[in-house]
Amino acid sequence: MIDDPVLLNDWYIVAAARDLADGAMLSVRLWDEELVIWRDDGQVMAWKDYCIHRGAKLSLGRIADGTVECPYHGWRYNAAGVCTLIPAHPDTQPPAKARAVVYRAVECDGYIWVSLGDPEKEPPRFPEWSDDGYRKVLVGPYNYHGNPFRTVENFLDAAHFPFVHANINGDPDDPEPIGDYEVFSDEDGVRTGPIARFQPFGDHRGIPVTAYYQYNCPRPLSAYFEKDTGEGNRFCTFMAVTPLAEDDCLLWVQIAINYGFDLPEPQILERQDTVYNQDKPIIESQRPHPLPLDLKEELHVRSDKYCVAYRRWLKELGVTWGVSQ
Repeated sequence: MIDDPVLLNDWYIVAAARDLADGAMLSVRLWDEELVIWRDDGQVMAWKDYCIHRGAKLSLGRIADGTVECPYHGWRYNAAGVCTLIPAHPDTQPPAKARAVVYRAVECDGYIWVSLGDPEKEPPRFPEWSDDGYRKVLVGPYNYHGNPFRTVENFLDAAHFPFVHANINGDPDDPEPIGDYEVFSDEDGVRTGPIARFQPFGDHRGIPVTAYYQYNCPRPLSAYFEKDTGEGNRFCTFMAVTPLAEDDCLLWVQIAINYGFDLPEPQILERQDTVYNQDKPIIESQRPHPLPLDLKEELHVRSDKYCVAYRRWLKELGVTWGVSQ
């Protein structure tokens, strides 16, 4: 278990809700903790994927009469994590120590979120997910063998568009300068005012647009942008990073669009896959793996001021895992 209360007491996506069928179990991971997730009468549960008897993975077992049955010796655990039956000794009350390690889990905006700590807040929300005027699409996840915070910072960086996403989100032969923009920081996170970017292949429609991005980062490993392409057209993206190690993470993405309802979903997913797979080798190449919070460790220019604000905010929060001070 990590020793960073800021991160430990937050929420992280471990699965898309649609991937957890009733009566089934999934084995997932958060940091180095292997978890089993399942549903008890529709309520999402998350436990350490471990039977205290001989250490077998509970996810290899089955759901039986509202309990999780260990695949090795058939020990059964109720929804509270208490062992209620040891088949080898059916007439004996199981020891009090015979319990599963239970974590907090909720289903929210299409995903299953888990906290290994004691969170004070609910999971971050995607504002447009509950708006019927938007088409919603789940994207990914993408596995990056790179630092989770560098993954977020890349999402917040508009200056890489012409080069990493050449001829899609920018023109590498004529890169558009980034003008000045506003950055705000308060108890709700760090966010920007509009940032204008010309994009040759501006969205899944395949047409050039001048897009105005506004970013918001409400949690250390979750962020959001809204992209206004004119005439009321808005393309909104929420991303959340699930940390697996300092150099390993999963990137979950959901988008909401209030136009192009006739376009097939595979066309939307193809563009998203292209963009996030272009980011992957860049993020995986970055050194050092821990994100430097000492601003003297890397060179920053004016266009980096939102990412600089993000690093300062992480330091103010007291984040210690996955960063260098």
